[in-house]
Amino acid sequence: MSETGWRPWLPEAVAAFLVLAVGLTETFLTATVFAAPDGLMFANRLAFEGVAQALVVALAVGLCRRAPGVALALVWGLGLYHVTLDAPIMVAEFALTAVFFGGARWGRPPTVVMSAVSVPLAVVVAFFMHEGRVLTLQLLLGGSKLGGILSLHPTVQLVLSLVGLLAVAAPWPAGLVMRFLERATDSRAAMLAAEEDAAGARRATEHAREIAQLRDQQTRLARDVHDVVGHSLAVILAQAESGQYLDENERLKKTLRTIAISARSSLQDVRQVLSTTQDTAPETGDAGQLDGLIEGVRGSGHQIIATELGTPRALPRETATVAYRVLQEMLTNAIKHGRRDQPITAERHWPSGPAGGGFADTLRIEVTNTRAADGSGSGAGRGLEGMRRRLETINGHLDVRSREQAAGTTFTVTAYLPLLGGS
Repeated sequence: MSETGWRPWLPEAVAAFLVLAVGLTETFLTATVFAAPDGLMFANRLAFEGVAQALVVALAVGLCRRAPGVALALVWGLGLYHVTLDAPIMVAEFALTAVFFGGARWGRPPTVVMSAVSVPLAVVVAFFMHEGRVLTLQLLLGGSKLGGILSLHPTVQLVLSLVGLLAVAAPWPAGLVMRFLERATDSRAAMLAAEEDAAGARRATEHAREIAQLRDQQTRLARDVHDVVGHSLAVILAQAESGQYLDENERLKKTLRTIAISARSSLQDVRQVLSTTQDTAPETGDAGQLDGLIEGVRGSGHQIIATELGTPRALPRETATVAYRVLQEMLTNAIKHGRRDQPITAERHWPSGPAGGGFADTLRIEVTNTRAADGSGSGAGRGLEGMRRRLETINGHLDVRSREQAAGTTFTVTAYLPLLGGS
């Protein structure tokens, strides 16, 4: 075993060595003194028994911390030896109180119970069954006045026995108290560690939430800028393209005025989005806001057929925002990817009650355009994904489909917006 491996055992090893030294010294003195009157054979027996007892006691003391159960078993074995052979008790055996302490301090629950039972049994064996037959004490007190007092006064012997009882019994409750104090300390340390872990987890959760909020704001900002700029630029582009073919000054001025208004409105919207990171769509459910989008496309020179079925109603704030942005993106895509010689159709179907064809309490917005000859407007892209995400925030959904017709391939985008909670 390495030097590091021995260090944990060093205190127990020192204690065991001291107990062994005391036991061997006691054995030598006892065997030497009692050899004269009783003979050499008796002295040899005392020496043999003393050495064996000293070794057992030293081993038990050495194991009282690392193996308290084994140490307690050695104590019981030594007690049976005294009871069975009526062997005298050595002073060194009082060191076995360390085993009682170790059983209560470090033992498992069964060991704690057995060590508690061992204390009164050890007292009975040591002070009553042997009537104080501790040979070393007899040697030290023999022939003295104190020895005479002890032999003549049983009361004094009883008092001394009670004192010995306290000396033997005290280590066990002391070990139990230290055991509970250690557990209390460990529990407090564990509680503090758990609180620290919980605080760390809360900090990590808050950090993750902040990151998620920042990413959500970035996504919303990008989506808003895309919608505002994309729609305005599409209108401006359409006006600019139509202006190439205008001969009349008034019509040209009107087109340029529309371009200026669209550019100014787009610039204001972008500034507001960048300064507040909030949606710039109208917060009310006024249907006129949706009509304004349609009129803006019509003013850009595109032919647009607008249809509104059912009874319009005020929209909840969030639904109004989503409806405005979704229709804005639908019209933007229709302008960018549709043919200019084919009209754009924009339909709004308001719910008409339970008989509304399965769309009760749902606003259906549908925009259809004829795809350009280059095949653009196939349904893929950031705009459609942005519309889907907006609709999902209010439990709505988006439907995209195309159909072959004589005039070309039509591209239809339909948005379904639940109106529950609207007034």
